[in-house]
Amino acid sequence: MSRGAALALLITLLGVAESHAQKLPEIRGYYLNVPLWSDSTQFAVGGFGDLQRLRFMTEPALGPFNLEVAYEHLLSYSERAVSAPVRSIIAGLAPGGGEWLHLQWTIEESDHWLWRHRFDRLNLQYGNEAFEATLGRQTISWATTLFLTPADPFAPFDPADPFREYRGGVDAIRFQAFPGTLSDIDLVLRMDSTRVGETYTALARGRTVWKGWEVSAWAGALHEQAAAAVGAAGSLGTLAVRGELSLRDEDDELIVRGTIGIDTRVDAFDRDLYLVLEYQHDDFGASSSQELLELVLPDTLAPDELQVLGRDALARGELQVLGQDELAGSASYQIHPLLTGSLLALWNLNDLSALIVPGASYSASNEVTLQAGLFLGLGDGTPASFSDIPSEYGIVPTSVYVSLTAFF
Repeated sequence: MSRGAALALLITLLGVAESHAQKLPEIRGYYLNVPLWSDSTQFAVGGFGDLQRLRFMTEPALGPFNLEVAYEHLLSYSERAVSAPVRSIIAGLAPGGGEWLHLQWTIEESDHWLWRHRFDRLNLQYGNEAFEATLGRQTISWATTLFLTPADPFAPFDPADPFREYRGGVDAIRFQAFPGTLSDIDLVLRMDSTRVGETYTALARGRTVWKGWEVSAWAGALHEQAAAAVGAAGSLGTLAVRGELSLRDEDDELIVRGTIGIDTRVDAFDRDLYLVLEYQHDDFGASSSQELLELVLPDTLAPDELQVLGRDALARGELQVLGQDELAGSASYQIHPLLTGSLLALWNLNDLSALIVPGASYSASNEVTLQAGLFLGLGDGTPASFSDIPSEYGIVPTSVYVSLTAFF
């Protein structure tokens, strides 16, 4: 019996005695459609594409338990019949970090079409005011900063993803205790499976509020390696200040990963202007174009003696950006109560390339949102040889998209 089938059977057995007495659960969801066009580069063939995502969610009560289910279908079309560039807004289902339970399947795959479906949440919860225990695929976030979150060990977002409605689920056993109103203790045991193998993660975190600052710390085994982190968030005047720092033992190497950021909301022409600026240093990242190539080089092409610590982290879904030192800046402005403009910039300080993402969002109703935007890569995009990646963002093709999101 597969892991996914075993979990589904366990949930059924726990709930069958109560399910006949329950009213039909509420089913919510959303539909996303993203037509787009991208330019051709030396690293990618451009053309038109379309992504459609349909998600159903429900949380019925099964006696003393709560069941959380989120099920998704993804259908994507791409005019190009070759692999996408390093970064592409034709994404998959909600990003995961290497699922251990087999709860995702491919229905159809061809040169231009991809149809997949998966359970992005499938877990049982039991708890009260003092504690909560959760078993199965669930969402877990220990992030302190907003865009670049290197100390979050669970499936971080792509910071340039304009459609990140939901964080990807991870397969774990979680126990949370609430000793006080502003404090909690979190214990997580997780198994994951990626192309670099199966690993376990066992971490414990404490979080509280001290003199108006939220402070947290976690420690344990992350992918079977010793790791620890601290985080803090508070305010200095009108500025919100956030920071997180993690230390890792990766194959007997000390890895330092950290982000410091500020954000604020100001009044501009009687409208809200929200600004975010973050700096990240990540020892897993590449400090040069040669290291960038080695970082993303497929296992089938890499020499046997090539050992790049960040390659395993990238395969496990831990890297949001590829540079060792990066800045993220974001601005959003309420042009009208129904219309918001935004600008995101990611700047690799090592190769001086940047990704610029201007966009706009219009609320057509309480349930329907329309978006439009542009992905523009700046920097060196001309390789010196066949085996060369000149910069992280210089090779990203110009892409234009529109989208419709409808919740129900």
